[in-house]
Amino acid sequence: MTIDASHTADRIRLGMVGGGQGAFIGAVHRIAARIDDQFTLVAGALSSDPARAAASAAEIGIPSDRSYASYAEMARAEAARPHGIEAVSIVTPNHMHAPVARAFLAAGIHVICDKPMTLTVPEAEALVDLVAKTGKVFVLTHNYTGYPMIRQARAMVAAGELGEIRLVQAEYPQDWLTEPAERTGSKQAEWRTDPARSGAGGAIGDIGTHAYNLAAFVSGLETEALLAQLTSFVPGRPLDDDVQILLRYRGGARGMLWASQVAVGCENGLKLRVYGTKGGLEWTQADPNYLWFTRFGGPKQLLTRGGAGAWPQAGRVTRVPGGHPEGYLEGFATIYAEAARAIRAARTGQPPDAEVIYPTVQDGLDGMRFIAAAVASSQAGNVWTSLA
Repeated sequence: MTIDASHTADRIRLGMVGGGQGAFIGAVHRIAARIDDQFTLVAGALSSDPARAAASAAEIGIPSDRSYASYAEMARAEAARPHGIEAVSIVTPNHMHAPVARAFLAAGIHVICDKPMTLTVPEAEALVDLVAKTGKVFVLTHNYTGYPMIRQARAMVAAGELGEIRLVQAEYPQDWLTEPAERTGSKQAEWRTDPARSGAGGAIGDIGTHAYNLAAFVSGLETEALLAQLTSFVPGRPLDDDVQILLRYRGGARGMLWASQVAVGCENGLKLRVYGTKGGLEWTQADPNYLWFTRFGGPKQLLTRGGAGAWPQAGRVTRVPGGHPEGYLEGFATIYAEAARAIRAARTGQPPDAEVIYPTVQDGLDGMRFIAAAVASSQAGNVWTSLA
């Protein structure tokens, strides 16, 4: 990835809400923001517990006078500072995404938000309106769209290398909720299986939205309707831990999506396959530097990140030579790098270059409509349900 070193002396001032001690995703966001040296973390409301927030801030070098007891206080104070934060990362449980985003957008601060974007579709629709009204950059961290070979897959589909798309298969199995971890002290399991904090979806919101977004990102297709079966295999668990969905795309293509957190032996088995009239693509996160491409009637080809078959769209977000593996953190960092480009453009009142790609507030709304339709379909007895 080409990084303009002149920007490192003028890094984007970043704040964070959530992500305190023991929080996995907060640390991931902080690493991702640092990889390309475009952000400086200067403020935070890292926990709803003031003492924990202060201790967390001290651990990662946030000054005590910029460690806040609440996100509302942080938004007000940073907006009033002559050199307050320009952007905020929201890495809280799902139920806090919308209120925190609203507070910072209203304060004139750009937002980088974890997914799913909100708890409900109406909240998401209101957020779309607020982003349009404020004109601020809103980036949703569907981080898997940052992988170089995913960027190449998208470009190949758009260029017609696969012909007319017929089939899309996406899956994301895990096994970490095979047993009731939410009842044995796991904070990550507790909020993800709690409807008040996670929303109407369990596995579908946590990882199903990633698979769904990735399928749309690469294929360019829009979902017309779906038929879903959401299951809670662990007795007493109020939210789904396994999701099986048929997808009907506008234009006639068909798809299938499977997401599970009770698939024993699976870690983070994200995989995408796209098939058209002329060829097919296969990609798996376990080997993210590889993309398999097959033309109908021809041999299977292995395309590699940084290799002879890499397209410019992959090269643009490639950091090291082929053969040196890039992975999850670098893919996440690409989202932050794209956010940096968009925020720098916003400083001048201009849109970012056309090549800058990141998941937007509209992607967040699409994800919420996907969850709502899947839940409705499953509750109605597995019937076809529109995403309108």
